[in-house]
Amino acid sequence: MSRTTTATIHLDALAHNLARVRDAASGARVMAVVKADAYGHGLERVALALASADAFGVSTFEEAERLRAAGLDHRIVLLSGFDDPADFARMRRQRLDAVVHHASQLAMLEQHGAGTPMHVWLKLDTGMHRLGFPAAQAGDAHARLRALACIDADIGLMTHFASSDEFDGAQTRAQLQVFAEATAALAGDRSLANSAAILGWPQAHAQWVRAGGALYGMSVAAGKRGADFGLRPVMTLSSRLIAINRVARGEPVGYSATWHCPEDMAIGVAAVGYGDGYPRGAKAGTPVLVRGVRVPVIGRVSMDLMTLDLRGLPEAAVGDPVVLWGAELPVEEVAEHAGTIGYELTCSITRRVRFVETDQESTSGSN
Repeated sequence: MSRTTTATIHLDALAHNLARVRDAASGARVMAVVKADAYGHGLERVALALASADAFGVSTFEEAERLRAAGLDHRIVLLSGFDDPADFARMRRQRLDAVVHHASQLAMLEQHGAGTPMHVWLKLDTGMHRLGFPAAQAGDAHARLRALACIDADIGLMTHFASSDEFDGAQTRAQLQVFAEATAALAGDRSLANSAAILGWPQAHAQWVRAGGALYGMSVAAGKRGADFGLRPVMTLSSRLIAINRVARGEPVGYSATWHCPEDMAIGVAAVGYGDGYPRGAKAGTPVLVRGVRVPVIGRVSMDLMTLDLRGLPEAAVGDPVVLWGAELPVEEVAEHAGTIGYELTCSITRRVRFVETDQESTSGSN
């Protein structure tokens, strides 16, 4: 094959992480969030591996329709809700729950919502200030929804935390208080906890939790790795060395000559770059694994290739496996070198990367 970059998806890790979430969630039902093509891991393969989840959360109609086409009969929650009255027929056809988070959506339902009752979640803004009705409007919005024949009387109540990765943070405590006060007189299941809150805020578990990054084995708190929470990485991104060159002391490496050889040395070239989704912003010194040994990236990551300092691995050979992230090199560590988060890296994997599935635990030499 002309390119060797491979994303290996460890289905056993998905099952393990779902079990870990259930164990942490104090008996709450689990909504597995599979939006953004399951955080870049592949929507259908992930959802089928997580078929024991109680529901799925998606961002788009297309994601929901793909889940139905894959034969999944779970509750599916459209997390951003609907945008147009024309969406109602589509929601009913696919049997979707919708999040109602804005007055414009409520007005659409009141004007155009006749038909078979739909299940909805009323989302409140308790302090993140992104989506949701102001907490002071909770009672009115809930009453208006209850008055509609097109809405199932079992209305869920939802909010989203802004800083739940800070396990002793004042903002999350304040949001919990705002939500409790706003919904005290309202009936319905509650859903507050994202991945971080599942693991760090047990008082937020309520009846439903929404697990995203934790299912994929990624960290939910700054300075931590998924393994610190008993999670296993689901994706191993790997490639191979396609060249090893001797370069003289003082010679530049890569675009714009941002790195110069401090001595005569071996430079490895791996067949992976930002065209595959590896971050161009990864700085010199970002680790990769060659033969399971950490070696640093040098020079700028280009579209198809990256260059590696092989001074610490003189036995390296063309064809050796190169692991960009996985069990022994957490994606969070790579993300820190690139000034981003692991979620962005896995979501950025491009279509030219070969995806394979395995039920075996990740190892540093896999490809």
